[in-house]
Amino acid sequence: MLEKKRRFYFFSPLRNRAAAMPFIMLTALIDMISIGLIIPVLPALVGSFTSAPADQAFWYGVVTFAFGFANFFASPVLGALSDSRGRRPVLLLGFFGLALTFFGTALATALWMLIAVRLISGAMQSNLTIANAYVADFTPPEDRARRFGMLGAMFGVGFILGPVMGGVLGAINLHLPFYVAGCLAMVNLAYGYLVLPESLPVERRNRFDWKAATPVNALRALAQLKNAGRLAAVVTCSGLAQFLLYTCWVLYTTFKFGWGPLENGWSLAAIGIVSAIVQGLLLERLLKHFTPRRLATLGLASTTVAYVLWGAASESWMMFAIIFFNLLGTTVSASIQSIISGSADEHNQGRILGAVNGLNSLMAVIAPALGAPLLMMISTLDKGDWRIGMPFYVCALLQGAALLLAVWHFRRERMAN
Repeated sequence: MLEKKRRFYFFSPLRNRAAAMPFIMLTALIDMISIGLIIPVLPALVGSFTSAPADQAFWYGVVTFAFGFANFFASPVLGALSDSRGRRPVLLLGFFGLALTFFGTALATALWMLIAVRLISGAMQSNLTIANAYVADFTPPEDRARRFGMLGAMFGVGFILGPVMGGVLGAINLHLPFYVAGCLAMVNLAYGYLVLPESLPVERRNRFDWKAATPVNALRALAQLKNAGRLAAVVTCSGLAQFLLYTCWVLYTTFKFGWGPLENGWSLAAIGIVSAIVQGLLLERLLKHFTPRRLATLGLASTTVAYVLWGAASESWMMFAIIFFNLLGTTVSASIQSIISGSADEHNQGRILGAVNGLNSLMAVIAPALGAPLLMMISTLDKGDWRIGMPFYVCALLQGAALLLAVWHFRRERMAN
C-alpha cells in the first residue's frame, strides 16, 4: 500500500511547492530551445513549396503573419485567463499548442497546411507573457527588472542552443528540427504537469471577464495605465522594428551573403549569447548604476545604430560584429516590462502583460506585411547595391521613433513628479 502511494505521488503534479525562479527559468529554457530550433529552417521549408525567391518571401510573410494574427486576439484572453485560473494551466496549454504546431509543420505537405498550423499555434500559446506574469507574482516591483532579465537570459541561452541545433539538423533534413522541437515541447508539457508549481494564490485571482479580455479593451487598459500608458507607443514602434528584423533576417542574409540554415543558426546563436551574457550576468550590475528608464533609453539608442550598421554591412562577418556591439539593446525588453509591470496592480498582471504581448503580436501581424514587399524588392538587387539594406534602414527609423517617444515620456514623467 505504501509503495502504491509513493508511485502515485511521483506521477502526480507537485502543486504544493512554492513558486520560484528555477522552476520557471527551466521552463523558459526548454521553450526557447524548441522555438529556436525552427527559426533557421522555416524560411527554407516555405521555399520548398515555391519556385522563386520573390514567391518564397511572399509566402514566408503569410506564414509568419498567420501566427501574429491569431496571437493578437488570443494573448489578452490567455493573460486574463491566467489571472482567473492561474498561470500553470495556461502555460500547459501553450506547451501543448507548441508541440501540436511543430509536429503539424513537420508533416505539412502544402503551404495552406503551414498557414493553418501557425494560426492554431498563435491561438493557443502566449508563453513569454505568462512566464513574465508568473515571475511578477512572487517578485516585488523593485526587483522585477533583474528577475525579468534572468528570465530573458534563459531565453538567450535557449536562443544559443536552439538555432545552432536547428541549423545542424536542418542541414541533414528540413523536417528534422520540427520533430525534435515537438519532442522538446512535450518534455516541457510533462515537466510543467509534474513539477511546475502554481504562482498565483487563489485569493489574488480575478473573475474572468470576456469583455475586458478583448484586444481592444486590453490595449485601452494598457494605454490608461498610470505612469506607463504612453510606453505603449514605445512598445509599438520598437516591437514593429524587432519583428521586422525577425521576418527579414534569414532571407536577407540568404539574398545578400548566400547563407544557409547553418550560417543563420550560428548568427541567431550569437544573438542568444549576447542576450544571455547581458541579461544573466551584466544586468544586475547595470541596474546598480542606471534606472530601468535610463537603461531602456540607452538600449533603444544602441539598437537604432545597430540597425543602420546591419543595413550597411558589406561582409558577412560584420553582421556578427554588430550583434556583439549592440550589448545594451538586449536590456530594453526587461526594462520596459518592469516599468509597466510595476504600474499594474497584483490582480491584473496577466491581463496587462497580455496586452503588451497582444500589442507585440499586432506588430508581428504588421511586420510580415511590411517585410515581405521589402524582401521581394531587394531579392532582385545586386549584392553591392546600397538599397539591399532597406529592411534594416526601416527598422532604424522605427527604433529611432521609439527612442524619441521614450525620451519624451520619461521627461514628462520627471516634470510631473
